[in-house]
Amino acid sequence: MSGMKELLLGTATAIRQAIHSTPKSQALRLTCHDAPGGDAQFGIDEIAEEAAWHHLRAHHEPLAVYTEDHPLRTTGPRPRTVVVVDPIDGTRPAAAELESSMISIAAAPYTPDVRLGEVHSALLMETRSGAWMYTDPHTRFETHGYQRTLPRLSDTTDPNRMFWSFELNGHPMALMAHAYGHLVDQSANTGGVFIFNSATFSITRILTGQLDAYLDIGNRILRDNPTTEPDFRACGRGHVLHLFPYDIAAAVTLATRAGAVVTDGYGRDLAETRLLDGGESNQQSCIAAANPALHKTLLDLIHWPGPATIFSPGDF
Repeated sequence: MSGMKELLLGTATAIRQAIHSTPKSQALRLTCHDAPGGDAQFGIDEIAEEAAWHHLRAHHEPLAVYTEDHPLRTTGPRPRTVVVVDPIDGTRPAAAELESSMISIAAAPYTPDVRLGEVHSALLMETRSGAWMYTDPHTRFETHGYQRTLPRLSDTTDPNRMFWSFELNGHPMALMAHAYGHLVDQSANTGGVFIFNSATFSITRILTGQLDAYLDIGNRILRDNPTTEPDFRACGRGHVLHLFPYDIAAAVTLATRAGAVVTDGYGRDLAETRLLDGGESNQQSCIAAANPALHKTLLDLIHWPGPATIFSPGDF
């Protein structure tokens, strides 16, 4: 086992063991505080964060470590590698003991301005099952714990038949309904529509062949229509809560190497996303699809309202 694979897999295993060894209680489902980006942190998040830091701090080489709930820390002088960890992507499903949550870890050369495209190794592990996906420069795509050989990308191009998921956390429902409510109506019966509250779980379901696409377009709507900012802040309890780099660093790396199409809401490569910047200006949107034809169709079919036509939640 390579040293990087051992590090990432060991960290994910330590997080998962900490989650599963903690007695289940209502306290795990209570919010404790807000992460630096503004997302609510639950009791179960604190357990996972501590397990990640404890394991990485014991590594024999100095590391820079960036997690959801902590600014950049180092385990020793002059680290050459930065490890970006979302200890639980899908906190709410994890707190509810559902399947749709994952541990997300990405590694890249450490520089203050490191970008998502520089990630060289990435691992995603399901918190419930322990199944995992991994990639590094020598291992394009490796999995463990899945019944089928992966990746298993679908060839679905018809939006009426697609199985897909989208995001609502911090997203005004009325704005999202205006943007792709028609896609929900088209596919809810002859395809499938899901909300998992985990970008990594959704994107990996494209790689398992269970989904055809995943959409999180709130950040593009906000960028195109700044007048919607109060609506987004109302949903985020004063914060803008879109995709943070730690949400997607591992998933985008794995999915693109597996052959899926993953871009922001404009169809642009996410590689230039600053990996260590959790600020609002660096948050992202995402359109992920199993094949280029479906990706293009989704970009064309989403309603991207301009300032003259934008609706506010109060209009519905």
